[in-house]
Amino acid sequence: MPNMARHWYFNERPQGEMDDRTLVLREEPLPALKDGEFRVRSIYLSMDATLRLWVGELDLYMERIALGERMKGFLIGEVAESKHPGYQAGDLVAGLGSWSDYLTDDGSAFQKMPPIPGLGVADAFGILTVAGPTALVGLMEIGKPKPGDTVVVSAAAGAVGMLVGQIAKIHGCRTIGIAGGAEKCARLKAEFGYDEVVDYKQGDIVGQLRKLAPDGVDVLFENVGGEVLDAGLTVMKDFGRVVICGLISSYNSDELVPGPYMFRNVIMRRLTIQGFVILDYYDRYPEFQAKLAGWMLEGRLKYRLHVVDGLENAVDALKLLYSGGNQGKVMVKIGDEPGQA
Repeated sequence: MPNMARHWYFNERPQGEMDDRTLVLREEPLPALKDGEFRVRSIYLSMDATLRLWVGELDLYMERIALGERMKGFLIGEVAESKHPGYQAGDLVAGLGSWSDYLTDDGSAFQKMPPIPGLGVADAFGILTVAGPTALVGLMEIGKPKPGDTVVVSAAAGAVGMLVGQIAKIHGCRTIGIAGGAEKCARLKAEFGYDEVVDYKQGDIVGQLRKLAPDGVDVLFENVGGEVLDAGLTVMKDFGRVVICGLISSYNSDELVPGPYMFRNVIMRRLTIQGFVILDYYDRYPEFQAKLAGWMLEGRLKYRLHVVDGLENAVDALKLLYSGGNQGKVMVKIGDEPGQA
């Protein structure tokens, strides 16, 4: 067991995009374990777009990270040593913790994550911790698609979007994915089974959508906001459902961003619009994870993991989400999986 650990700290509030001063990496001595505590050796850290909001100034669904505090994210790790009766060395645990290679918990932030036969640690964590439950809840609980519905998904090549389209197909829907660039759009069809694709980099998103869905769209699963959301609202059917999962186009702004120009269609098309935060559904995670894991093991749910090696590269990994440089679910590998060392 090392006697030092590295931690990322929130150092300076960003003005727009995060830069080299936003977070700083420090090395500090590991404190001795107290009774009721256990030490976690981090393995993977999840990179999620909402993390930028946690270091911003706007009101959130949770308490923001304060200047001087350690940066937080969703982690999976291995218990390295324990003075807690409910945890022992070798247990896999997952939860919301600091960006650190070693950290200490008392069982309030981390829970055991039992291995799933047939799924590796990276696959189970990458899909079942945030992205998979988000896709499932947003589409099925809020979007409520019916067989034959047309479902449009923005940021369709991202961690959530790549799953939403496949879950919609499992439930008998027709799917249209929106992504940027020929390579990502080709991947949507070839790997993730989207029926049609819209390349927003080609412009005229509304025109592309109208061509592919001349009768309109039943469900819009929105991850981007801005002009992409406006385009989706423009082509909705009467009584359509709009799921607001993310608005990543506005996350690098700490000022209020104007809403969609086509908000009038909420009335004209009698739309239902609902936002959600997956943490509100945490008590149902076992249900969601069992369903998703079943589809994964059956080969019905394809996915890509974009793994960046090294805790020191965590900030660069997070930036991939806002530049469009991600090629799937972005995670940082901090330490070896059990049995790899």
